[in-house]
Amino acid sequence: QVQLVESGGALVQFGGSLRLSCAASRSISGIWSMGWYRQAPGKQREWVATLTSGGTGYKDSVKGRFTISRDNAKNTLYLQMNSLKAEDTAVYYCYLNLGPNSYWGQGTQVTVSS
Repeated sequence: QVQLVESGGALVQFGGSLRLSCAASRSISGIWSMGWYRQAPGKQREWVATLTSGGTGYKDSVKGRFTISRDNAKNTLYLQMNSLKAEDTAVYYCYLNLGPNSYWGQGTQVTVSS
């Protein structure tokens, strides 16, 4: 069992930046499938970014603006978000896959004001 706790969500102005954190309850050094999804009001949850042993991947609309990274010493996954737009407003969820199981955090709200 793994608990994930996101933090860092906030109200930010258009063009601003935020860094989301996802703290895991266990070591992530051996885990190579993790990432972020988001869900905007009235919409389905959508994939945002992934970090695997093969590298990183991003939704087209966030490429060049968002960066996914990890700090194994802190058991934490990050999502650096720059040049934020109104359409980035959503609840952001982190996940990791460990064997056959997927674990999710509770989400953190990001609101971008124009």
